[in-house]
Amino acid sequence: MKIIETISKLEKIKKGCVLTIGNFDGVHLGHQEILMAAKQAAKEKAAELMAMTFEPHPVAILHPEKAPGVLTPVGLKKHLLAEWGVDCLIILKGSRELLSLPPEDFVSRFLVDNVQPSLVVEGDDFNFGAGRAGSIQTLKNLAAEHAFEVSVISSKQVTLSTGQIVSVSSTIIRYMLESGHVEDAAIALGRPYRLAEKIMPGRGIGKKLGFPTLNMKRPNQVIPGEGVYAGFVKVAETIEAAVACKEKLPAVYSIGQTRTYGEEFPLLIEAHLLVENVGDLIGKYAAMDLLQRIRSQHKFKTESKLCEQIAKDCEKARQILAKQQ
Repeated sequence: MKIIETISKLEKIKKGCVLTIGNFDGVHLGHQEILMAAKQAAKEKAAELMAMTFEPHPVAILHPEKAPGVLTPVGLKKHLLAEWGVDCLIILKGSRELLSLPPEDFVSRFLVDNVQPSLVVEGDDFNFGAGRAGSIQTLKNLAAEHAFEVSVISSKQVTLSTGQIVSVSSTIIRYMLESGHVEDAAIALGRPYRLAEKIMPGRGIGKKLGFPTLNMKRPNQVIPGEGVYAGFVKVAETIEAAVACKEKLPAVYSIGQTRTYGEEFPLLIEAHLLVENVGDLIGKYAAMDLLQRIRSQHKFKTESKLCEQIAKDCEKARQILAKQQ
């Protein structure tokens, strides 16, 4: 997948592509519906599939205090978009000047003058331009003026574990994760939610108890609600290699402040691997996939009570993950 990160290079791209524009945070099932439709259209037209995204999120530029949490950091987003068949990814660096463009100027400046797509594929809730003033109907009207087509994809709906039917969005996935509902988040994402960052030295408490852990540096992502989870870990020398790694190690995760040892500890992200002899992994990178919540965090009166519970957590995680192998 080619990546373009400067506006000056837009002039060099092949004209007549199939284009889709969005933040693509999460690259969830709704995004995937759009990407599949765009890929099919690109195949029929013998054209490239291009995706245009923004880094950081526009709200983080205009209203930092209201910026939404990140589901997929840009490195993971690149990996996922490549997997879904994007041939060229355009990453526009957010600026107040760019985000202040009226819809008409955004289309003329970026789409018509530079990209020159033959077709733009978007969801029915697409908005663009200053103040999100442009709607999908605005885009259709401008397309008629500038000789490109627009294809509209309906919102994707899914049935959650509760039986509730919801339209998939990055916003609702953030809510699911923050409340610890990683299974429902996985339904909306089409895959388990993934945290990716460097493995750092821990406090040694897990090793002392007989349950050594990998300790992850806190990533710039939405962190699921405090609790114990079952999942898989992928480890490699770089974060790019970790997210692309095929080998996965079963694990039980703890996300929380370990209140058994006091209230002063910061939020920790720890993974106890359910396999042995993995060697020293400190300094490497981990991609942690969270499949199912096992329980909430508790404060235990003694270390022995904590050890008993961790052993139960490990057994429960093995049962869950055995079904996923």
